[in-house]
Amino acid sequence: MSEANWHRVAATGEVFEEEPIRVQVGEEDIAIYNVAGDFHATSNICTHAYASMVDGFQEGDEIECPLHEGKFNIKTGEALCAPVTDALKVFEVRVEDGDIFVQV
Repeated sequence: MSEANWHRVAATGEVFEEEPIRVQVGEEDIAIYNVAGDFHATSNICTHAYASMVDGFQEGDEIECPLHEGKFNIKTGEALCAPVTDALKVFEVRVEDGDIFVQV
């Protein structure tokens, strides 16, 4: 993959455990998560209904949609319970010198 596909989105100190943040890279609305010091990125929009995942409730490696309480695995994007059935898009993340980069 080309280096052009990687975008700096935040500093590690800006993303606290269980407090995801929203970033925008081009057309992609992305949620950045801190799971026990590991950083992950998914689409910020729920696959069930238009809701921002960063407004949801994060517990460990799960995020609960604020609208209808569907849950997703942050690491894999997998839909975990009704009413969600489709996975969230997951983005590759790397951390360098305290900066978080997402591959889009």
